[in-house]
Amino acid sequence: MSEETTIAAAGTVDIAVLDDDLDFRNYIEDLLGDEGSFTVRTFAQPQDLFASAETQVPDIVLLDMKMGTISGEEVIEHLLTRWPELCIIIITGYPSLESMRATFKLRVFDYLAKPFSLAQLRQTLANAIEQFSLGKAPQDRLRERLGHRIKLLRVERSWSLKDLAAATKLSVSQISSIERGANLPSIESLLAICHAFHRKPSEILSSIDF
Repeated sequence: MSEETTIAAAGTVDIAVLDDDLDFRNYIEDLLGDEGSFTVRTFAQPQDLFASAETQVPDIVLLDMKMGTISGEEVIEHLLTRWPELCIIIITGYPSLESMRATFKLRVFDYLAKPFSLAQLRQTLANAIEQFSLGKAPQDRLRERLGHRIKLLRVERSWSLKDLAAATKLSVSQISSIERGANLPSIESLLAICHAFHRKPSEILSSIDF
């Protein structure tokens, strides 16, 4: 993430909406804007979303899967390649079991079929906010995102907490508290963890999009 990148104010959740339907964009912007706990940015073209995200990474992307010449799958691939921890919720007027399975394989968070109720949208957003620890103070989000990333790296290698403890010379309780987001690792602990995963600290930190 560049030095110019900003973050949403603590306590608010920044939502980006990508949909080629102007009426739907306006509807979502008005609906969520009235909720008071969201900031909403809407986009008709993927490139506009990508450019805006380079300045401020959204907490959640509401993504239409049917947008002319550029497919939703291409947009998802671009977003998750650039921002692997991004929360994406698919919105489409053409739902099918096959397409739903395909999009979930692309690591999206959830799937909403148009027309959906306000209650369905609120519940889906509430689930995303809870799972991704959104709307929290920056220091809380940093602890939780870094801990989650370290846990993913450990799980990718099929390591237990004991395995990572042995590789880093840290205690199991230290690693557990870091992964749970209860504590930030010290510089020494972070370097030991990075060395165990054969990653640079900058690589791990940039991957959490903080």
